[in-house]
Amino acid sequence: MNRWLLTLSIFLLSFTTALAHHGWRWTSDTNVEVIGVIESATLGNPHGVLILDVEGQKWTAEVGQPWRNQRAGLKDEMMSKGTEITIDGQRSADPKELRVKAERIVIDGKRYVLYPERN
Repeated sequence: MNRWLLTLSIFLLSFTTALAHHGWRWTSDTNVEVIGVIESATLGNPHGVLILDVEGQKWTAEVGQPWRNQRAGLKDEMMSKGTEITIDGQRSADPKELRVKAERIVIDGKRYVLYPERN
């Protein structure tokens, strides 16, 4: 019985940690606009991550899962090093953390909506 409870506790702890990271819990309720140049892009599951140079500061931007990016019309090659990008999304609830979860992206004047339900 004790082993079963321990196993269940570990599972629940890891599950809630994953939900907190991959959901919206870590974000604030305030949208921000971040304009920068992509320094690196790691795209794929569970979601893409861009490192941006924003006026000399390094920002992390979470973009959508591959299917979400594709649905919005984004292609991986559009998010390559050196590309100027504007991200509208929710900033981290921790003001010391330079991190944003993208809801909308603008590249070369074209707007891509990752989360149409959040417009």
